[in-house]
Amino acid sequence: MKSTQQKIFITKQIPEAGLALLQKKGYAITIRKKKSIITQQELLKATKNTDALLCMLTDPVNKKVIASMNRCKVISTYAVGFNNIDVETASGKGITVTNTPGVLTDATADIAFGLLLAAARHFIPGDKMTREGKFIGWDPMLLLGKPVAGKTIGIIGAGRIGGAMAERAAGFGMKILYYSRTRKPQLERNLKARKTGLRTLLKQSDFVSLHCPLTPKTHHLLGKDELTLMKSSAVLINTARGEVVDEKALARALRQKEIFAAGLDVYEREPKVERALMSLPNVVLLPHLGSGTDETREEMARIAARNIIGILEGRGKTFKVN
Repeated sequence: MKSTQQKIFITKQIPEAGLALLQKKGYAITIRKKKSIITQQELLKATKNTDALLCMLTDPVNKKVIASMNRCKVISTYAVGFNNIDVETASGKGITVTNTPGVLTDATADIAFGLLLAAARHFIPGDKMTREGKFIGWDPMLLLGKPVAGKTIGIIGAGRIGGAMAERAAGFGMKILYYSRTRKPQLERNLKARKTGLRTLLKQSDFVSLHCPLTPKTHHLLGKDELTLMKSSAVLINTARGEVVDEKALARALRQKEIFAAGLDVYEREPKVERALMSLPNVVLLPHLGSGTDETREEMARIAARNIIGILEGRGKTFKVN
């Protein structure tokens, strides 16, 4: 089959930088116009006779969808994480799954540290107060937050993004603890980071930042018992995956002031947010902006497109998951 006859389905509009690479190859490209998350039924219909799928991290590319694919050769996810894809079923059908690692490291670490500062220093309540005309002058007791410089940060998941977060923390003179499956000699050597167990990290950290992948072992890694271990003055940041935190337990801990604050960019049932979190003043809620810079998203589009081209044409560098 010639490349001009090969069909590609893209579940959401992506930056032109990626589309241009695919269009140059003459593929028949279909882009879903809706901004909502695609349903399983839509995916079943759209991917039945396509040669490649370019999907988002929220798309349900499950066993049923993959099993119905008649000629798909590659599932290219526009993300680093791929927990929304049944990789095992894809492998069984000879379908390659690819992702976009590395490119979004700095952008996501920036968001994580921004959330840390915003949650610790009441950026959002302060902005709201000022916009509503309620700021009547400097006050010694106004919106007192928590200091950041020189404090202890605990990083859960010390991969690329966790390591970048550690570098930013080091710039604020923070002491760095990390919890990881493997030791990170470079972090220890360059940033004086110290590997600890999870309980020790939670007990000793002033800030806890999540950067681990979602796996069966990390689902609800932080629940009621773990949150109870944290300092009442501590701040929790999650830019990893929403399911790593039990949101109901987090809302309870914030409401009862068992921890000081939280900053979230991801959610357990995304795009739905735990209702109890929505009304709390001590949590900053972002709409999954982690990789959201123009340069990062453009490069993600290029990588996702190159992954498809590489698999369909059998040459070129690709980032294979399976």
